[in-house]
Order: sequence, then structure tokens, then C-alpha cells
Amino acid sequence: MLDKDQLIAAIPHALESVDLEGFGEKEQGKVRDIYRLGPDRRLLITTDRVSAFDRVLGTIPYKGQVLNQLAAWWFAQTRDIVANHLINVPDPNVMLVHEAEPLPVEVVVRGYITGVTDTSLWTLYEKGVERPYGLDLPPGLQKNDRLPEPVITPTTKAAHGEHDQRLTSDEVVEKGLVEADLWEEVKEKALALYRRGQYIAMRAGLILVDTKYEFGLIDGRLVLIDEIHTPDSSRFWVAATYEPSRKYGKEPENFDKEFLRKWFVIRGYRGEGEPPVMPPDFIAEVAARYIAAYEKITLEVFEPAELPAQERIARNLEKYR
Repeated sequence: MLDKDQLIAAIPHALESVDLEGFGEKEQGKVRDIYRLGPDRRLLITTDRVSAFDRVLGTIPYKGQVLNQLAAWWFAQTRDIVANHLINVPDPNVMLVHEAEPLPVEVVVRGYITGVTDTSLWTLYEKGVERPYGLDLPPGLQKNDRLPEPVITPTTKAAHGEHDQRLTSDEVVEKGLVEADLWEEVKEKALALYRRGQYIAMRAGLILVDTKYEFGLIDGRLVLIDEIHTPDSSRFWVAATYEPSRKYGKEPENFDKEFLRKWFVIRGYRGEGEPPVMPPDFIAEVAARYIAAYEKITLEVFEPAELPAQERIARNLEKYR
């Protein structure tokens, strides 16, 4: 684990974006730069940009490396469940992937009833919404309870700046978003992925609370795309804090991006106006948590690649030009 001084020293080198000559036009997402290599391959370059409230709020050093390498690690742990789009990792910040046709539905699997947003399962349940996401939930649940069985809450993939549309499992098929047989396969794979994620998280002293999966098709075959079981795509709790927190009516300790999001909320920022500037000590603390998540889950020591990243990435991708 890098110490605080090393993380603070890396802040000026955080990777905001990557400009590659000879690779065509760059597509910039919230946390990735994307280059297309011909009709069937893409370079996904995971930057250190951080997003919350559907906005980019700054950078965290080494975050891109952690997310890229952790997602690749998870792909290797789950390829017996479902194929994925990864070809190789030519640089710690980069995945070379097959082009896939993404399904228009994001699959969120929840093992606990929690959350504070308008679309969270707990908020809907607490408000008395009948069959949220089309689910039959038992009466008497309390916030942060473990559900009897993991549940799937699908949503549309909203355009930037818009909110996801809640769906029931039946609506996914009725609206023609995914064909019935394929949707059954998606649900089966998503639940199997979640069970695998829970097992590995438990080994790491963490609880996999809920997570988002994105699926696509390559030549008609279902594949897993995007990233999987990272602090940005999943909610993790520190297992040792779960029961004590419930006893005293508190939240379990987060080990994911929620830690960063809460810092902004405490300071009155929820996505409107100018966000507060993150001080170096806090940036280093967030970076340390991302790295710790990687090390706890993979049981490997995080080895940072050389900085500055722009020159290193360009050099490592030269043969793909």
C-alpha cells in the first residue's frame, strides 16, 4: 500500500484524459476515453476522473489503474460463468476489447435493501410503493436488511444528464428491450455473477451489497461488458461493521465510491452549482481506499505504473496504431 505522502505526491500526475495520435477520434465518457480500432475492437482507457451526481468532480491518482486492473481481474474470475469482451490489457490503464452491441438494459442485483435515492429499493419500499420493480418483498424489512434472496432491478441506460427508467423484469420483455429467452439467460448469469462476487467479497472482509452489470452481444452471443465489482460499479460494506451498525442504528462503513459522494453531500453539494474542491489529504484518503479495495479483493499488492501516464500509455499502445 502506498503511504499518504506518496499519494499526495501523485496528485499532480492524475490522468485526466489521453490524447493518442493516429488512433482516430476520441470518445470521452465520464471516466473513460475510448478509441475505436477498426470495426470490431476498441481501446478503453480508464482515467482518474471521478464522477458523482452525473458530473465529473475531479481526479483521484491511480484510480484509473485500480479500476482497470480490478475489472480485468474479475473478468478472469467469472469467465466460467459468462464470456466477456476483454482481449488483453496492454497498459495498466487500458483494456483492448471486442466491439459488442450493448443491451439497452442495466442489470442491478441487490442482496440488501438500502439506498437513499428516489429509485433505491429501500426508498420505494419505505414509501409503500406496491411491488417496486415488480418484486414481492416480505413485510417488516428494515433499512440495510439482507434480503431473503438477491433480486434483480433492471433499468434503462439513460442518456447523459437524464435519470434511468425503472423497469420490472416483465417490462424488459414487454417493451421489446430484450427477447424473452435472452432475458432469462441475462438474469441467470447476473445472479451467478453476484453469488461469485459475494463469495470473494466475504473472503476480503467485505459485503457485496449491490452491483450493476452491463451485458452485450458479440455475434449473437451474450457477453459481459464495461467493468465489474469495482468500487465505482458496486456497493461494498466492511463486514465487521455490519452488525454493530445495525445495533446502534448507523450505516455500515462503505468501501466504495459512496465514501467520496458523502463528503460532497456533507458540504451541501448534490450536483447543482460549483462543487467544493477536494483537499490533498482527502484525495489521498480516497485513493488509499480504492487501492485497499483492490488489494483486499485480489490478495495482491498494488504496483503503480510509472508516471506520467500519458507518455507511458502512448508508448505501450504504439503497436496498435
